[in-house]
Amino acid sequence: MTKTRDTKPHIGIFGRRNNGKSSLINALTGQETAIVSAIPGTTTDPVKKSLEIPGIGPAVLIDTAGTDDAGELGEKRIARTTEAMKLIDLAVLVMANNQFDEPEKKLAGQFKDQNIPFLIIHNKADEEPLLPSLEKVIREKYQVPVIDFSSLHPSNLETLSRILCDTMPETAYRAKSLVGDLIRKGDVVLLITPIDLEAPEGRMILPQVQVIRDVLDHDGIAVLCKEHEVAEFYRTMHPKPVLAITDSQVFPKADAAIPHETLLTSFSIVLARQKGDFGNYLKGTPHLSNLHDGDKVLILESCTHHVTCDDIGRVKIPRWLTRFSGKKLEFEVVAGLSTIPSPITDYAVVIQCGGCMITRRQIISRLKPAVDAGIPVTNYGMAIAYIHGIYNRAIQPFAKEITR
Repeated sequence: MTKTRDTKPHIGIFGRRNNGKSSLINALTGQETAIVSAIPGTTTDPVKKSLEIPGIGPAVLIDTAGTDDAGELGEKRIARTTEAMKLIDLAVLVMANNQFDEPEKKLAGQFKDQNIPFLIIHNKADEEPLLPSLEKVIREKYQVPVIDFSSLHPSNLETLSRILCDTMPETAYRAKSLVGDLIRKGDVVLLITPIDLEAPEGRMILPQVQVIRDVLDHDGIAVLCKEHEVAEFYRTMHPKPVLAITDSQVFPKADAAIPHETLLTSFSIVLARQKGDFGNYLKGTPHLSNLHDGDKVLILESCTHHVTCDDIGRVKIPRWLTRFSGKKLEFEVVAGLSTIPSPITDYAVVIQCGGCMITRRQIISRLKPAVDAGIPVTNYGMAIAYIHGIYNRAIQPFAKEITR
């Protein structure tokens, strides 16, 4: 499981082999989504399945291999299961036969360490019901929901769905508005959208579409133009926009064309505030002034895409940052959610893209090792604004959050 392109809430199913994780998936989806067998270790790699959960909406279930797998291959399966924790918003720990021992305690500890909300299901209740004494011990120790359940006879499926809904963090399925708190009804928002080699044929990139929808949802007026049309269009436009949002790579042109009484930021920064680690981006961005010869810069893309000669992450940011710092830097680009090849402490700074193709939880998990190690992290748009000397203007729309 090296990457994902699904922004729906992710629910991971974890537990020992043969505890009925796959049967639980089938019960929740109402179909034979996962292969079920009495042979332990049937599930080898994490398997994903979409479903609708009342109160949450569309979600993704991830069925993982047993955490008690054995042998060299088993260790690799367990490693994949552990990696799956970086993708999820909610964990379900499946136990059975009243066994809550070291494997279960280890999983619960990992969820706690990674701040992953979780619940515990005692499966196969038709064979052996959960002992009230054990349930009491688990509830008191972990302060999480515990439910006795039978995947073969799911009489309390509705109760389980409600518990899933209650335990899922609201931020996982109800995203913060991109610009709704920055505008009022009838406000004009100017969107500067270059059409170049990186623009997809016949359509717009996802962040642009998301911002347009958010402006309309908040009764604003979205106006679009290309970067070389901004100055002339701004002179004739009435009413003037209260906010301009630009593609980060034309930040300098937008800054020159848009009068300073109009707030200006970028699609990448707007997205970073909604679903990135915005607080740590604000702390980390100024460290771009502290780079030295030989420093390694890690650039994280959230998806894989066709690379052009003008690629923003692989070409333009390295070129701009090298010129800005005046140093001989090394750059490493990791696409999707692939494994970072070197220890995180090898890097002087981490630059994360907007993350339009992944969830907020996945971005936070992706950056957590760097944050924990004290490695500065920033975002494409914020880094570009800083390099070009317009950082303070680019984050001005979010002044209230900066001063908190």
